[in-house]
Amino acid sequence: MRTLTTLLLFGFLFGSCDRNTDPLTQIIEQDELLNALASDSYHGVQVMYTQIERDSLNRPNFTTYSYNVDENRYFYPASTVKLPSVLIAFEKMKELGIPIDARMEIDSAYSRQSSVRVDSTAPNLAPSVAHYAKKILLVSDNDAYNRLYEFIGQDSFNEVLAEKGYPKTRINHRLAISRTAEENAHTNPMRFYVDGELVHSQEMQVATGNYAAKERILLGEGYWNGNEVEEGPFDFTAKNFFPLTEQHQMIKALIFPEEFPEHAFDIREEDRELVLEYMSILPRESEIEAYQDTANYWDAYVKFLMYGSKKGVEIPEHIRIYNKIGVAYGFTTDNAYIIDTINNIEFFLSAVVHTNPNKIYNDGVYDYETVAFPFHERLGSLIYEYELNRNRN
Repeated sequence: MRTLTTLLLFGFLFGSCDRNTDPLTQIIEQDELLNALASDSYHGVQVMYTQIERDSLNRPNFTTYSYNVDENRYFYPASTVKLPSVLIAFEKMKELGIPIDARMEIDSAYSRQSSVRVDSTAPNLAPSVAHYAKKILLVSDNDAYNRLYEFIGQDSFNEVLAEKGYPKTRINHRLAISRTAEENAHTNPMRFYVDGELVHSQEMQVATGNYAAKERILLGEGYWNGNEVEEGPFDFTAKNFFPLTEQHQMIKALIFPEEFPEHAFDIREEDRELVLEYMSILPRESEIEAYQDTANYWDAYVKFLMYGSKKGVEIPEHIRIYNKIGVAYGFTTDNAYIIDTINNIEFFLSAVVHTNPNKIYNDGVYDYETVAFPFHERLGSLIYEYELNRNRN
């Protein structure tokens, strides 16, 4: 399998073409499905599209178009926060001088923390930062993110992001498990072993920062509390936030670190290659046996742009999508670098859409399959078709 580094050396040289003033807006507003959703403020559609042109020396030049983007408008980022968790964890492992595949043992030392000694999906059953990263990038595993969150610590998570030029991103909590603010501020003690020898011990970390929004964020008209619907808006004030502008910048810096050094993470090159490999390969292409089950982990399982998470679709080998998705509370996000090695196409595309028809949160009625996924599929396909035409001109 060719690595991204090899693919980039092909030198995707686009032919000249007439530039529209704003092709992204034209594409959205001329399509019935996209325009219907984007023109309704309730759906909170935001899109960023970056064209890539390479010069005679294969150096990339970027032109970015935005549709309805507001870095201060709240949307719940869901699993998109897992990408920075991987990058920060890898950077921390480099700083500690520990290989990312070192065995982890996670202890519990505070309310509702849980310990880990074995990971049944790992070939050697050993938990590690590397294996958690693979699970995150392949199938967006929630527990894997929580373990990296615990390794990084809440304060460090936010401080590193701010230092890298992502100041509006806020990381407050674990995912898919309910914890109080105090419980999320306390992260587990853990140890790392190489060849059976203890190489690092980390005590429980206790965050002291306040990463909730400065102003209250109240959305919707009600929420399900487990027994009945409570009237009144749902409170997102202390929830995570990862604006689309910063998601888009992060993936650009990951793919082209030399072009965006102020936003790139200081990780080993072999670790970066692992991130790129597992962002782009399909579950069936991994060595993890649990993810070879195509009935549960199909090709488009976490590929929304162009493929809409459709079952039964086989993504061709010449199209690779390096991405991170997020789905929760009716917000559906995908942040991707898409490459076609046959047609010499490469571009970045990030988008979010909100679908919550009854404006009730936590009830599971979110129109993902009927509205959100078709939106991402249509958007990605139209941008891809536009890139094909651009390349032919």
